Amino acid sequence: MKHLIIYAHPNESSLNHHLLHHVIKVLESEKHEIIVRDLYQILFDPVLSLADMQGQYAGKVTEDVGIEQAHIAWADYVTFIYPIWWTGMPAMLKGYIDRVFSYGFAYRYDQGIQKGLLKGKKAVIINTHGKSREEYESSGMDKALSLTSDKGIFLYSGFEIIQHFFFDKADRATSENLEIWKTQIQNVYNQSVMNEVNGNHFKKEIV
Repeated sequence: MKHLIIYAHPNESSLNHHLLHHVIKVLESEKHEIIVRDLYQILFDPVLSLADMQGQYAGKVTEDVGIEQAHIAWADYVTFIYPIWWTGMPAMLKGYIDRVFSYGFAYRYDQGIQKGLLKGKKAVIINTHGKSREEYESSGMDKALSLTSDKGIFLYSGFEIIQHFFFDKADRATSENLEIWKTQIQNVYNQSVMNEVNGNHFKKEIV
């Protein structure tokens, strides 16, 4: 399988970076093809310009956007790894979505009906956040995060979401927490591969 990892965190000592390397290790152990796009490392420009907007509807994109779209087109699976900041994704990743998930590539309208153009691709989303699961559930923020990212971006573009992880209290995670999370991540990839081989549908769960 061809796996693209889109990673957005500037700190190489972060929990997100640790999880990135765990995902790579898991995929390498199964002999998958892997491409990693570390958005901070490659200095991706996240600012959607007027020229970008005009180009999208003319079917033209800049060279840097074209490179990212080629990686997505190549992949069977896309894994997104990023922290939740201010109840959303980092500006770097939001800008990536704004520019790369362009009209005519990620979606289009046919006679007023929206169509996701990335259908057939599968997504795994790995998020960390500082608040507890209980705090997010009591405020409804857990549902809001799933709605805005899953339905508003990934499902809208045609992805099948295999799993969306929300790892809570990440700024004070224990070694035990980390091992549990790493096992959950590994199980998702292993189970997904098994279902691909057996032709079964992998049911999405929110963990």
